[in-house]
Amino acid sequence: MRGLLVLLTVVSWVTGCELDHGALKIGEKAPSLKTKTLQDVGGDFSRITSYRHPDERMYRYSLNDALAQGKPVVLEFATPGHCTVCDRQLQTLKGVLTKYENEVVFLHMDQYQNPEAFKAFKVMGDPWTYVIDAGGVVRYRQAGTILYQELDGILAKVMRAGGPA
Repeated sequence: MRGLLVLLTVVSWVTGCELDHGALKIGEKAPSLKTKTLQDVGGDFSRITSYRHPDERMYRYSLNDALAQGKPVVLEFATPGHCTVCDRQLQTLKGVLTKYENEVVFLHMDQYQNPEAFKAFKVMGDPWTYVIDAGGVVRYRQAGTILYQELDGILAKVMRAGGPA
């Protein structure tokens, strides 16, 4: 048992994220809440993200508005201002966003600017990636990094089946 605890601690340290601690599960309905958009902060990226190279496409919608679009949503919890893994994760996300930008809504939640989203999803630590289907149900979640190919495959499955990844 002690060995398992040590292993989980090392994995948490290496991936840059905390352990589960009750985070929203696959199959659960995603909470709909108003989060900050780029428009809400007058176009000032520094008031919505600590990311060095923000992409305005990730900040167009509040979470409640994204869920109302009737499209899958990729929700990334990442605070690159204190997490280099998060910075790399957002770079990966931008690549996937370019491929799916007309079919999927991509949102980035920074802990400093949208803490209510972290609380609603019960996310501790970051990065965390959630894929929510067009009906608002969580179909995938990943603590730590996710590769381009992994997210691409998950989105293709969710879009095809509208079901679990």
